[in-house]
Formats: sequence, C-alpha cells, structure tokens
Amino acid sequence: MPEASSAPLRDTTSAVPPSTHYSDQLQAATDAALGTERHPGSAFAGASDELRDRLEAHVESVREELVALMLDLAAHPETAFEEHRSSRAIVDLLARHGIEAELGVHGLETAIRAEIPAPAGIGDAPTLAVLSEYDALPVIGHGCGHNVIAVMGLGAFLGLAKLAAEDPAAVPARIVYLGTPAEEGHTGKEIMARAGAFDGLDAAVMAHGYGYDLADQLWLGRRTLTVEFHGHTAHASAQPFMGRNALDAASLMYQGLGVLRQQVPPTDRIHAVITSGGDRASVIPDYARVEMYVRSPAPETLRDLSRRVENVAQGAALMTDCGVSVNWDEHPASLPVRTNEALTGRWVEAQRRRGRDPLPRGVVSETLAASTDFGNVSYRLPGLHPLIRISDAEVALHTREFAAAATSELAQSAAADGSYGLAATLLDVAHDPDLARAVAEEFEAAGGAIDVERYFD
Repeated sequence: MPEASSAPLRDTTSAVPPSTHYSDQLQAATDAALGTERHPGSAFAGASDELRDRLEAHVESVREELVALMLDLAAHPETAFEEHRSSRAIVDLLARHGIEAELGVHGLETAIRAEIPAPAGIGDAPTLAVLSEYDALPVIGHGCGHNVIAVMGLGAFLGLAKLAAEDPAAVPARIVYLGTPAEEGHTGKEIMARAGAFDGLDAAVMAHGYGYDLADQLWLGRRTLTVEFHGHTAHASAQPFMGRNALDAASLMYQGLGVLRQQVPPTDRIHAVITSGGDRASVIPDYARVEMYVRSPAPETLRDLSRRVENVAQGAALMTDCGVSVNWDEHPASLPVRTNEALTGRWVEAQRRRGRDPLPRGVVSETLAASTDFGNVSYRLPGLHPLIRISDAEVALHTREFAAAATSELAQSAAADGSYGLAATLLDVAHDPDLARAVAEEFEAAGGAIDVERYFD
C-alpha cells in the first residue's frame, strides 16, 4: 500500500476563503428577474408636467454645487455625532441660497432644520419633510454613501425652495429639511424624534445609495444587547470547585445562540462577540461580557426574538451559578422600514423621467438586508426610503470600494436624479389630494403610528 501522506490538507495558518457559490446563485436569480420584473409605478396624477419641468430645472441649476459638496464630504468624513464640519458645510450652502437653517436642534449638536413655509391663504396644507444623513464609518469613510444621501436631501429641498420663491402657489405645502446625524451604529433619528423633530409631519422621504435602483427593499429592525456575567475567582488548578466561571457562562450563551438560530425565521439575524472573558488561564474568570445585535423584519418578530435571546442569557447564568445583567439598547433600537406604496409609486415615476427604472421589491434577494434608523420614522408617519444606483452591483456596502463608488460618475448622477425624485414625490403629494389621502390611509391600514420609544418596554 502506498504510504499515507502526512501533509496537511491545507495551510492551517490561514482561514479558508468563503465560497461564492451561494452569492453567485443569488446574483443569477437577480439577473434572471431583471428582464421580466417591473414596478407598476403610480396611478395618481401628482403635480402637472409643467410644474415638474420647472422643478427639474431648479434642481439642475444647483447640480454642480451638490456634486462639489458630495465630494467635499467624502474627502472629510466624520463619524456619528462628530459631523461638525459636514453639518456646517450644509448650513453654509443653504445660506448661499438665502435659506436660514438652524444647527444644533432636536437634541443633537450636528442636526439641522430649515423650512419653506406654506403659501399664505392655503388651509390644511400638508407638512412634508426631506432628510439627509452625513455621518461616515470609522476608518473607511463614506463606505455607506451618506455623502450622496446628504446632497440628495439637500438638493430636493433647494429645488422646492427655488420653485416656491419663484411662485409660492407652486408648492402648496410646508416643506421641512432635516439633517439627521449618527445613523451608523447609532439611532440619531430616534433621538431627534424624542425631541420633537417629526411632530406634525405628514410624510418624510429620503433615498440611499446602492448597487441597483430599487423602489423598495427589506430593512431589518435592530436592537443591541450587552450581557455581563458575574462569577467568583479561584485558582484554576488548586481549587476550581470554589470558582464560578463567568467565561463558561458567556461560552454557553454563545453556543445557545447558535442553537437558537435553528429555530428562528431565516430573515432573523443574531451576531455576538465575547469582548471580555478573563486575563489569565490560571485564574477562573469572575467577569465576562457579551455584546450583540439582534435583527428581525417586523417590530413584533423583533420583540419576540429579543425575549428568546434574553432567555438564553438567563439560562447560561443558571447553568453556571453566575449572576447576569442584561442591558438592552445602549442606543435606541432601530425598527424595520414600513413601506408606503403610494409614495413609492411616485418615486418610481420620477426616476423613470430621469432615465432610471427602479426594480420592485423581491428582485434583489432579501437575505441581503441591513438596518436603518429611518425605520423609526416610518412607524411614526408615512415614509419613503428607496435605493438608488451609485455603484456596480457587486460592490458591497460598508467597504472601501463603496466609499470610492460614492464619488464616482454614477454617484454624481444619483445626486441630481435622487434630488429630483425626492422633490417631485413631495410636490406630487402637495398637489394631489387623492394621493395625499392614499398615503395617509395606507399608513393607517398598516397599523398607524406606534409608540416607538416604549415599544420594547
């Protein structure tokens, strides 16, 4: 018999590269649907073509300024709550157009608010908001494209402001601009909401960069959790029986989460790290810490998943005779995004005017799902949160490659296309009572406003 080889099957000092087979299959399914699936658009009339022409011209008039700001934000990224230069740049651009904005509002130093008042003599004019984000990720900068989000919201507001200045009756609504900091890893919009930022609004809109034009996509709700286990130290060799091992508790919790994953819906997400588990192998650790995220596609399922995860923590403590403290939501939870189809349809029509054709939900796999604090807005009032193409499809969010895409020619086109789309959607709502009524009725039919702040109490 030939002598058995003692050579290792692979280089065990390096991780095995992930297989691309599953992602390739997802991409193939998306590619197959691209040629057959089309969003139905909107049956509502919205604003007149003449008004849309004028609005589009106003947005185009600030295109170069929007692109310059987009590139400037990318060159000077600032992380959550530290967006001082970015927010000042936005306020300064508004000032150059004669619009006074408040900086440091609704509980955050880098939040912005500006308004276009409704024309005099119009009763029951809706109050409609357009939002910007402008915080970056640590190390990789605008790897989520918030520099593009910033100028799309800003460009929409400027386009409407210019139209209203030219002809107040052309914008029969009160338009609010909100600069919303700290989306990455935090929940800036929820902080602002608790300080009254969204009170009295009838709808709010924003758009996010992506590798496709999507009318809608799944966004998961997200909660954060810190679990601390408390045990007793002991000599790990001489008297291990006198210890209560906090690391054992953390390890059992981690394993319990792995088992739990088998019995949760496939859209749920649980991810955890053990950030502390002792300092020396000869000492039984008396403290261990687990930090984690839990995500789910509906508020109800997120609440249920939270309960089950907390039970795992309590069970691990019980098995090891350790104490446990469970601390939810150091930063407020993010809810999923509740879609409003009446608003979405008008966005689609506006994007088709710009040469884009946003795909309906489900064409791109919903396993590729993240979270956003705009979800908290969408459960307080009707909201719109579509995706606009700024990169090739294979470029993932939260990467250096996506940060580079956020300054590309595609991103520069999206700055103008997205600005027009958001502005046109709001203009449609302002001019079409049937559309405005459908937006409100759809929101109420989906459950209406919920008490976001106390939902998980």
